[in-house]
Amino acid sequence: MPYRILAINPGSTSTKLAIYEDETQIYKASVKHDTEEILKFKHVWDQFDFRMDSIKKEIEKSKIDLKTLDAIVGRGGMLKPLTSGTYHVNDDMIEFLKNRTRGEHASNLGCGLAKELAKPYGIPSFIVDPVSVDEMDDIARYTGMPELQRQCIFHALNHKAIARLASNDLNKPYEELNLIIAHLGGGISVASHQKGRVIDVNNALDGDGPMSPERSGSVPIGPLYKMVFSGKYTLEEIKRKNYGKGGLVAYLGTNDGSEIQSRIKNGDKEATFIYGVMCYQIAKEIGAQSTVLKGKVDRIILTGGLAYDPYTVNLIKERVEFIAPVMVYPGEDEMGALAKGALRVLKGEESAKEYK
Repeated sequence: MPYRILAINPGSTSTKLAIYEDETQIYKASVKHDTEEILKFKHVWDQFDFRMDSIKKEIEKSKIDLKTLDAIVGRGGMLKPLTSGTYHVNDDMIEFLKNRTRGEHASNLGCGLAKELAKPYGIPSFIVDPVSVDEMDDIARYTGMPELQRQCIFHALNHKAIARLASNDLNKPYEELNLIIAHLGGGISVASHQKGRVIDVNNALDGDGPMSPERSGSVPIGPLYKMVFSGKYTLEEIKRKNYGKGGLVAYLGTNDGSEIQSRIKNGDKEATFIYGVMCYQIAKEIGAQSTVLKGKVDRIILTGGLAYDPYTVNLIKERVEFIAPVMVYPGEDEMGALAKGALRVLKGEESAKEYK
């Protein structure tokens, strides 16, 4: 009998649900949340009961029998730094996220929603490879200011899932490969995977690495601190310039990749140039990560939503394929990655870790 697993992935204005029998998806839904309702809550965790009620209504409407499930897995949030893997949801994890210790994100709700739904049925609840996965070498953490260290926040769930997929296609264990993986989405993270560990990666959330459709990436610090103390901007406005209103949207007024591609095809010179700047910066970051691996790179992998576009892929490939062959896995299957993480534990292929 196949294992049945419910995956839960909270986003800013929706909560995605999917049920898998082993690796086969048999049900999916996206529960939409009214933006005005969401904005009534001061903190993300304050949305818990509201989201839970919405999920239960969807489950009832879809006639899902939770008694048939073997496990429920939620998207991991901004936890303390931890190693890659599948984790049992416990009270320490939930308390850490309730306290907003490392910041707020809708994914912080994933573990709590999974545990609450699993509890009446005596089945396990898990998270898999949250954004706080941190396997960086210490040398990668240091900056020129002793007060500031680089933090590891990246698209760990998709990075690790794609690394496993690529290693399977290459017929070689992930633990024997050196990979550079670039996740290309609303945020962009480029990581060095050395024999199963992500030893360096740009912080995809906090102003590090290439700009993206809605994030600024690295900017010159001198002009930045003059801007901060100019009196023209609040702290919140500066934050939004970094995250949400930076990158392509700051220049082109949209973060919609398909709209920008349409403008490029119609001869929009500004859109063509600015999009090229982003791809240049992505390629430059890949080049930098190749030095982390001392040039010993088995494959460069492009993934995420932007990797569907051949124009984007080619702009990057032409600058980096001299380093190593480029593989492309477009999109991101976060729901499938969550389910596979839980499945590996249920099948005994790996042990669930405990969050402490």
